[in-house]
Amino acid sequence: MTDVFIKICGLRTARDVAAAVDAGADAVGFVFAPGSPRTVDAATARELAARVPAGILTVGVFRGQSVEEVGRLTREGGVRSVQLHGDEGPEYYEELRAEGRTLIRATAAAVAAAGEYGEDLLLIDAPDPGSGKPWNWGSAEFTAPEGRWLLAGGLTPGTVREALATTGAWGVDVSSGVERERGVKSPELIRAFIEAARG
Repeated sequence: MTDVFIKICGLRTARDVAAAVDAGADAVGFVFAPGSPRTVDAATARELAARVPAGILTVGVFRGQSVEEVGRLTREGGVRSVQLHGDEGPEYYEELRAEGRTLIRATAAAVAAAGEYGEDLLLIDAPDPGSGKPWNWGSAEFTAPEGRWLLAGGLTPGTVREALATTGAWGVDVSSGVERERGVKSPELIRAFIEAARG
């Protein structure tokens, strides 16, 4: 599992970014969706994204926002990828594709295969996104989709290896599972999560 793709999401400070980059993350996420303790504005995201080496994907996370707002915040925030986390339809992906961004579709629904909406990557989140509560990965209610996909929802340094082994996910995404309190990242937990995921 040494080649597993790892995204650390909900970063808000230079310390968070340094911890994720130094530990070997493949992608870092900045939350633009309103109402989260992890939400950042475009100026903060741009400043943080500028600290990320070119080989690491910078992702803006959106939920229930207009395609115009998503495009504007993506440009102002200086991120290279867009993650849509609501009920956005294929038309969002078509319009955002024109800007040349990597597109990630996040859903809690059972999905047969990645790419159905034109996304580059599919992210399967827990039934209650942002709650930190995981799927029951080994149950009949969870079916792994085809293609490149990321598993999210309730992952921690203590559960990520089992989750990968059980689901066969191409990659993982974590936010609350590497926090010492809600919205506050722990460099030690970020490092432990990445070490555990890569085995």
